[in-house]
Amino acid sequence: MTQTGTPAPATRPDPPRRPDRRYRTSPRVHPAWWVALVSFLTILGAAAFAAAPGLLVDPLHADFGWSRSTIGMGLSVQLVLYGITAPFAAALMDRFGIRPVVATALTIIAIGAFATIWMTEPWHFVLTWGVMVGLGSGSLALAFTATVTQRWFSKRRGLVSGVLTAATASGQLVFLPLLAWLVENQGWRAASTAVALSCALVMPLVLLLLRDHPADVGLAPYGGDEFVPRPPARRGVALRTLTALFRAARTPVFWLLAGAFAICGATTNGLVRTHFVPSAHDHGMPVTVAASLLAVIGVVDVVGTVGSGWLTDRFSPRALLGVYYTLRGVALLFLPALMAPQVEPPMVLFIVFYGLDWVATVPPTLALCREIYGEEAPVVFGWVLASHQVGAGVVTWLGGLARDLTGSYDLVWYGAGVLCAGAALMSLLIRRVRHGDPAGA
Repeated sequence: MTQTGTPAPATRPDPPRRPDRRYRTSPRVHPAWWVALVSFLTILGAAAFAAAPGLLVDPLHADFGWSRSTIGMGLSVQLVLYGITAPFAAALMDRFGIRPVVATALTIIAIGAFATIWMTEPWHFVLTWGVMVGLGSGSLALAFTATVTQRWFSKRRGLVSGVLTAATASGQLVFLPLLAWLVENQGWRAASTAVALSCALVMPLVLLLLRDHPADVGLAPYGGDEFVPRPPARRGVALRTLTALFRAARTPVFWLLAGAFAICGATTNGLVRTHFVPSAHDHGMPVTVAASLLAVIGVVDVVGTVGSGWLTDRFSPRALLGVYYTLRGVALLFLPALMAPQVEPPMVLFIVFYGLDWVATVPPTLALCREIYGEEAPVVFGWVLASHQVGAGVVTWLGGLARDLTGSYDLVWYGAGVLCAGAALMSLLIRRVRHGDPAGA
């Protein structure tokens, strides 16, 4: 009843959807695994944009005369928007479904990457690669992984989170050597075109095979005992996303998770992915060789992230994060001494060691969000991811600025190693949540 005494208008529920029979060709395989496979391939195909930034710094500097800090600003915008978009994308998936959001994101990335071939001014780079690629890639961020695992899996969530997270690293493996070859032999415009084409090629998989909810195929989530009806579409996307942030921000554990994950982003996407290739090139290493080393990180990261997902299903995610950040910090402190014109065994050891730890932090961080925030976990994790990308964006710009001012990246590597110690401490301070206690710390 309303305050005037008149009955409130009835809300019409969404019409039920008929189960899609396309997944029933193999009754021994739960359709959740097919959804996970399509999600993996989608993230894999969109991962070309993640491989490109470190390859663009020197060519754009040589072609346009832009400073590294100017180029870093455009890449920073992309990384920050990647993070800020993620929580809204998770809410949009609840409102409109996974498939339309993912298809739109791929289209925006393709247009933004392709439009860079006509740019002549720094603001063109910020608009295309920074804003457009940032918005599109943010919609395919780890909040997408959180949504898929939350809806389709009751068991093996840690493992699936690790596999989907590893898709980005696998995409780096596939695209980085190709993009490096294109940059050196055909120019950076050819690499931007390849990024656009990779997103276009994965679009049919999304439109034909990606499904939104287990109820669409008439089954319970994998590992679940009961059928879960498809929830009604949630309206008020922006309000819901901001409300989830305000609720989470009142809990100390959110700031511990966000602070540690900001350092995670600073020491991976912001530093190594963007500045490792130009830093190695400063020491005389060919760009294609340095890019190949990053690709090896992508190979090893698949093992590390999937293994981290397996460990997260069995051990304390807090302890795992403490170990991961400590090992990462130690590795970064040794990196400046390993730079050389050729690849020596100690550098190979660093690449393998660092690769195992690259995004191994994601499954335990996502597990903590699920433990503490329940059904709101995908949106809250999106905000935690936003802190990851803000940290990455800040260090992307600072790394270029430090190189411009000092002529070396050494100071940035040492500073990142110290920051990792802080991330380890923050992770270990997170307490287990008691039932009914959302504070978590």
